[in-house]
Amino acid sequence: MIRITKEFKFEMAHALHGYDGLCANIHGHSYRLWVTVKGKVKEELGHPKNGMVMDFGDLKKVVKPNIVDKFDHALVLNANSPHADINLEAFDKVYHLDYQPTSENLVIDFANYIKAQLPDGVSLVKVVLSETATSFAEWNEDDVPSPNI
Repeated sequence: MIRITKEFKFEMAHALHGYDGLCANIHGHSYRLWVTVKGKVKEELGHPKNGMVMDFGDLKKVVKPNIVDKFDHALVLNANSPHADINLEAFDKVYHLDYQPTSENLVIDFANYIKAQLPDGVSLVKVVLSETATSFAEWNEDDVPSPNI
């Protein structure tokens, strides 16, 4: 098994409803997202993907349109937040989520989406979402409880 990782970057604003600090206000971050998958290296002479677990371009096709492009330069709010009631017509990209838009919740949401899009034989290992240079949340497959058999 080999692991490969691709990094993505995007800018996003959010506010944390009910938070007891400055992050209760609308503010932005320069997010960095690392996605790590694992699988066996393809050993098929003459195949265009020979020697790869997964083409980095194919991983980009999974992550970029529905995570990076969606949230880049967007305002993301908890649907229950009082911010949802202010005039947001000046914003082109506003998303009201059914959860608090913390790095922890976002990384869970991103991991669930990515897992469902991966090809057979490739599995998601880790997703790291950094909202500042010194703060990040991490989803790791080893921490997900196994279903009872």
